[in-house]
Amino acid sequence: MLDYTFFIAAPGGYLVGSIPFGLLLTKAAGFGDVRDIGSGNIGATNVLRTGNKKLAVATLLLDILKGTLAAGVAHYFLGPFAAMLAGFCAFIGHLFPIGLSFKGGKGVATYLGVLLGLSWQGALVFASLWLMIAYVTRYSSLAALIACMFVPPVLYSIGFPELAALFAVMSFMVIFKHHANIKRLLDGTEGKIGNK
Repeated sequence: MLDYTFFIAAPGGYLVGSIPFGLLLTKAAGFGDVRDIGSGNIGATNVLRTGNKKLAVATLLLDILKGTLAAGVAHYFLGPFAAMLAGFCAFIGHLFPIGLSFKGGKGVATYLGVLLGLSWQGALVFASLWLMIAYVTRYSSLAALIACMFVPPVLYSIGFPELAALFAVMSFMVIFKHHANIKRLLDGTEGKIGNK
C-alpha cells in the first residue's frame, strides 16, 4: 500500500505544485518574465511589483489552491498519509519546478495551501499571523517567516504530531529559501509590500 500510494501521490502532487502560475499569468498579461523584476521570484509578492494587484491576487490564490488541491484529492482517494505526501510534494514542486530548471518560488502560498488542506486550524493561525505582521511592518517575508515558525508547535499542541513534524520540515525549507530576504531585513534594504 505504501508503494501504491507513493507512486500516485508523490508525482501527482509534484506536478501540480510545479505549475508556475505567477510566471504564466504575468507573461499572458504582457508584463514579460516576472523573474526579471524585483526579487526575481515567481510568487505573488513579486507579481505585485508589476503594479497589477489583480494578477498578484490571482497568483496568490492559484499557488494556494495547488497545495490544497494536491492534499485534498489525495486524501479523498487514498487517505491521510497520501494527503500529507501529495501536499509535501506539491510544496517541493513549487520550490523546485522541473519546467524552470528547478528554480521556483519560496513556497509560502503553497505552504498555506497544503496547511489548509490538512489542518484548517493551522491555516487559520498562519493566515492570522501573516496578516497581522504584514499589516504592521509591510514586510511580506518577515510575516511569512514568523507565521511558519509558529505553525509546527501549534499543530503539535492541538494533537497533530505527524503534521507538526511535516510542517517543521516545510518551515525550515521556507526559512532557507528566504535567506536573501533575511539578510536584507537585517540590512534594512528589504522591499515592502506595494513597492514596485
